[in-house]
Amino acid sequence: MHDGSGRVVVQNLTKTFGQVVAVQNLSFTVEPGSVTGFLGPNGAGKTTTLRMLLGLVTPTAGYATINGQPFHNLGNPGRVVGAVLEAQSFHPNRTARNHLRVYAAAIGVPDERVDTVLQLVGLASAADRGAGGFSMGMRQRLALATALLGDPQVLVLDEPANGLDPEGIVWLRTFMQNFARTGRTVLVSSHQLAEVEQTVEQVVILSRGQAMYYGPLDQLRKSQQGRVIVRPSDPQRLITALQEAGHTAIEHLPDGMIAVTGAEPEQVGDLALAASVAIYGMYSQHADLEQIFFQLTSGQFAGNHYNATQQQPPPEWHQQWQRPQDGGQ
Repeated sequence: MHDGSGRVVVQNLTKTFGQVVAVQNLSFTVEPGSVTGFLGPNGAGKTTTLRMLLGLVTPTAGYATINGQPFHNLGNPGRVVGAVLEAQSFHPNRTARNHLRVYAAAIGVPDERVDTVLQLVGLASAADRGAGGFSMGMRQRLALATALLGDPQVLVLDEPANGLDPEGIVWLRTFMQNFARTGRTVLVSSHQLAEVEQTVEQVVILSRGQAMYYGPLDQLRKSQQGRVIVRPSDPQRLITALQEAGHTAIEHLPDGMIAVTGAEPEQVGDLALAASVAIYGMYSQHADLEQIFFQLTSGQFAGNHYNATQQQPPPEWHQQWQRPQDGGQ
C-alpha cells in the first residue's frame, strides 16, 4: 500500500453550500517527510477542505488527491491514509481494545496491530476500559490509534491537540515529527498557533476559503522584518539621528516610545549615544507565527508594522517606568 509517494495535492478546490462559498480555488501540495500545518480561523474552510480530501464532501470544482488518486480510488484507503477529524464518537460500553479490533477487521489488519497502536499512543494501561469513561484527551489518543491501525502512509489530523494536557501536547508534537521523519506525510489542522509553530515545517494559511500563504514556515518568518521598541529621553532628536543614518521606517507609539523597523538594538543604542539621547528602555520585537497569522487572516497587522495596542512591552518595563524618578538608583 506504500507506493513511496505519500504526496497530497489540492488543485483549484472549490466548495459552495448554496450561496455560501466555503472554499474558493484552493491549491497546495503536501510533500512526504515533513509536517504541514493547515491554519486558519474558525470558518476559514479547513475542515471542509479535509472532508473533501477524505471523500466525505464532494467538491463543487477542482480536486484533491492522495498518491495521485482521489480518496475513493485508493482501494483500501485505511492502509494508505489515517485520519482524525474533530468530531469523534465511540461506543461508550466498548473497550478501547475492542473498538480498535472492530476497525482492524474492517481494514484487514491483524489483532496484534491493536496492541501496538495502543502502546504507541500511550493507552496500553487503559486498553480494557470503556471508552465512555475516557477524558477528552484519552479520546483524542484513541482516535489517533484508530487512524494508525493500517500503518498509513499519510496522516490527516484535524485539531488533534484538543483536550490534551501539556504533557500530551509535547508527546503529540514529538510523535508527528517522528512519523514524518520516516518519509511519511502529516497534514495537521489547528488554531493552536504557538503549538503548531514548534511542530511544522510547511504552512498553509487559510482565510475565507482562500490560501493567504503556502510555503516554508522559515520563509514566512523571514518575510517579516523585526523592529526595535525604544523609550528615549528626546524622541524627536533620536528620530532625526536615525533618519540621518538611513533608518526611515519609524513609528510613534504611546508613552513617548518609538518603533524602528529593520534595525538592531545595538544600532539604535549607538546612534542614541552619539546624539546624547538617554535611553530608558529598549527591546527587540519579532513576528511570531500568531502575529503573522492575524496579519494574513484578519488585517489586524498591516505590512511590516504591528498594531501597538496588541504589542505591549514586558510587564517589568511598565513597573520600571512607573517608579518615581527622584534621583534614586
